[in-house]
Formats: sequence, C-alpha cells, structure tokens
Amino acid sequence: MAMEACNSQAISYVPLYDSLGANAVEFIINHAEVSIAFAQESKIPAILSCLSKCNSYLKTIVSFGNISSTQKSEAEEQGVACFSWEEFVQMGSLDHELPQKRKTDISSIMYTSGTTGEPKGVILTNGAFMGEVLSMDQLLVETDREGTGEDVYFSFLPLAHIFDQIIETYCIYRGASIGFWQGDIRYLIEDLLVLKPTIFCGVPRVYDRIYTGVMDKIEAGGTLKKLLFQFAYNYKLRNMEKGLRQDEAAPRFDRLVFDKIKLAFGGRVRLMLSGAAPLPKHIEEFLRVTCCCSLSQGYGLTESCGGCLTSIANVHSMTGTVGVPMTTIEARLESVPEMGYDALASVPRGEICLRGKTLFSGYHKREDLTKSVLVDGWFHTGDIGEWQPDGAMKIIDRKKNIFKLSQGEYVAVENIEGVYSRCPLVTSIWIYGNSFESFLVAVVVPERKALEDWASSNQETGDFSSLCNNTKARKYILDELNSTARKHQLRGFEMLRAVHLEPNPFDIERELVTPTFKLKRPQLLNYYKDIVDQLYKEAKAKTA
Repeated sequence: MAMEACNSQAISYVPLYDSLGANAVEFIINHAEVSIAFAQESKIPAILSCLSKCNSYLKTIVSFGNISSTQKSEAEEQGVACFSWEEFVQMGSLDHELPQKRKTDISSIMYTSGTTGEPKGVILTNGAFMGEVLSMDQLLVETDREGTGEDVYFSFLPLAHIFDQIIETYCIYRGASIGFWQGDIRYLIEDLLVLKPTIFCGVPRVYDRIYTGVMDKIEAGGTLKKLLFQFAYNYKLRNMEKGLRQDEAAPRFDRLVFDKIKLAFGGRVRLMLSGAAPLPKHIEEFLRVTCCCSLSQGYGLTESCGGCLTSIANVHSMTGTVGVPMTTIEARLESVPEMGYDALASVPRGEICLRGKTLFSGYHKREDLTKSVLVDGWFHTGDIGEWQPDGAMKIIDRKKNIFKLSQGEYVAVENIEGVYSRCPLVTSIWIYGNSFESFLVAVVVPERKALEDWASSNQETGDFSSLCNNTKARKYILDELNSTARKHQLRGFEMLRAVHLEPNPFDIERELVTPTFKLKRPQLLNYYKDIVDQLYKEAKAKTA
C-alpha cells in the first residue's frame, strides 16, 4: 500500500532490505536521501538503532503496526516524527489531484544486495517498469493466456525485489487477485492449499525442495506406484518432446497420476514462473511433465527491471535454457578470451550483453560503476551464456566467479557447484580454491534425512550436528560427491579433496547468502577461513 501510494503521487520509492542488517539500512537511507521510512513493527528498533547516523535525511517513520511511546520519544529526540499506521492513515485526504507522471521519472531506486561490497542503487524509471509489465502481457497473449480477473497470484518472494514487484504490478494491471503468505516458511504449503493460486512464481531453491519432497513420497510409495509413475512420466515426456502441448500429451495420466502433484500447489495453478538463478534441467523437466501447467524459466536482473529473456510455454526444446529475448530487449554475446569463450564460434559463447527500453538508467551516485557496465548502450551482465540453435539462451557460467589453481588450471566454480548439487546427499555446497593451492575443498550442508539414514545403516549414533563431525560421514559424503563429479565428467582438478559438513544452512542472518540465496563468496571465506585452512592441512597430510 505504501509503495502504490508513492506511485500514485509520483514519489520515488526505495525498498529497504530487512535482511541486510542495520548498516545496510543506514547506508541506503543516507545514500538515497530517504526522508520517510515505512517499516513493520518488529523492524522499528533496527531503524531507531541507526537513527543518529541518518537523521539528516530521515524525518518521518511510519510503523505498519503500533509504535510505543518510548520509541516515539527516542525518535523525537533525534528530530524524527513517528506514527503508527492508523495515525498516519487518518492524516490523509481523498480530496487530492494526482500529479502527472512521465516515462522518464524515477519510479524506484532499488538497491541490489550484491555478493561483494556496498549495495548498488539501481535507478528504474516509470518507462522501464511499465515497459516490462506490458512486454510480459504481450508474451502471455502471444504464447499462452493473459492474466484475467479470475487469476490469483501467490506472493511469497520478497516484495523488495524486482521479480515479485513486476508480477504484482502485472496482476494489478490485469485485475487479478494477490494473496500474501503468512511470512513463515513452515506454513508455506498450508498457505498454498488455502489460497489455491493460479499463478505461482518461485526460485530454484523452492522448486528443488518440492521436487525432493515428491520424489521421496514416490520412493516410499512401493514398487507398483513407482513403476506406474515412471511409465506415466516417460510416456508424457516422449509426447512433449514430439511437440505436443503439456495438456495434450497425456490427459489420462494427468488425471490418474499427476493431479496429486498439482494438488501440492493448491490444485489450480495454470502458470509457473522460475527466476533469480538457473533452474537445474532435471527439475525443470520434472515440473513441466508433472505439474499439469505451463512452466517458463526466465533470466533477468534488477538492472533489466526483471525478466529480459524467457522460455516459451509449451516449447519443450527450451527446457534447460532461459529462452529468447523479450520484445523490449536486444541481447548479444561478447567473447571472453581468458575463459575460452568465443562469441563467433560455431557454438557461440560469451558474456551476455543487453540493450533496450527496460534497462536501468544507471547506479545512483555511482557514475564510475555505471560506466564500467554500460558500454556504448550495452549493459554487461557478468553472466556467460551460450546461444542454442533455436535462438534460446543457456546460462553456463559467471564471468567473475572464476579462479586459477596453482598449476594454472582455471576453475569456473558456479558451474561445478551446479554439478555437485546434483548429489542427493547435498542441500547446499560452497567450493573454494585459490592460486596458491592445487586442489579444491568444500563446505557442504548435507541432506539431513540422507545422512541419518546412512548413520542407522552403518551403526553410527548421535544427533545431526555430531554426525556432521563424524569422520566416516565426511568420507562417505566426499566419496559420493566425487562419484557425482565423475558421472558428469568433471576433470581431475575439479574433484574435491576434503569437505567440512555444516549442520546449519547458509543463511542471510550470518550474511552468507543474498536474499535470493546466491552465495556471498568473500563472506563465506571470512566465516569459514579457519575450517578451510584445516581442510587443506588435512588433505595435504594424507598425501604426504
């Protein structure tokens, strides 16, 4: 409501990330010169704690809930007025002319969490924002079915991110309903079952959990159910590969077998979207076959105002890719010789560069950063893509996340982390190497049930944390990871020599991942520095 109020009054709004800590809140308020801040009741103390360092700009705080007299006094001492939501709403007037808006006006300065350094303020204009919404509408009209007043969108992704904002704005544009989750991951499925949405947007981590949960149930369902599922799956997949739409590929099996999986999303989902990170091909294929709805994987950044490439619904050959450029965007590849990527080779590979109407206008107060990524009108994304013969793009690497081992071999770490993540014993993995060492080590968050099952089969006792410290468990997971690596033909220097098992997931609270769960590598190294040193010591001792 606060965001749409800003839109109606032609006021630029700045999302404040509650997950980036007090320092980031202070930085954003000062950097964007924020004069009024809206926050949920539980976050008011975080704003008050940094008020003395940002009260030269910030003059008003509005709590979405209540605000105590103590908090009001604390703010007023700093020259800042505080209001509860109820108090603030009463001050408004409906007798007001809405100001004119222009395409070139700044709609939002959206700070990206980034994996290194201070947050960058991405400037997005009204023109870029509406260009994205209308482009999405055109795409759905042409390839699937546009949103209507009958549609219901389930909002659980952070509203401070561009992905959810664009989808919600599209829903408002088309008159669809929006249902917000309770904010507790434990009740996510319950929320889905109550709301029964028709549109669902997720990130790979969410889809991976759904895939694992369904596969575990199938595995536990007995041989007959497993065989029936596999037969139905292969039959529908073959028909989809022949070019049949998902709803025409196996309608009988949809009713008998796959409808139960659709019910996990409430039973009415007709459109699924995936973004923020590459969706593993086996999970995308599984969702396309079993969820009885259209699935599109897209690629975009805050700097491109959300999706700029997207796979087309019911074009099965685009599985494993992020599809084709949307109508507001041009895309090209630029060679990266140091990584061996040639944009003019028979299989074109290189850094993805974008140009078009939905691009950002630059980084707020950071002309140096803007010039480094916007060259001759082309935005250099830092992502490595590969053009497919049908014009679709496949994300294969990240330009920055590459390092050289001491023997001179280059390691594209995100690429091999993707391979190791295929191991069913792993929930998350961070791989480390540097130019002073000749091999790789890793910190692994193991799949709890898989590790506990191994322990009971091997007469090992203890809770999950103690199992993570168990030498035999570490060896078992290391061997399984390297078995996965061999299966996917990783080279010798890409094999792991030692692993540390971490019982706690990499989280935002310790600043180990971004709000979209991308690994923050410098912070991970800082946090696990002693453990990494120990892993290298252990691995060298074994070969001495």
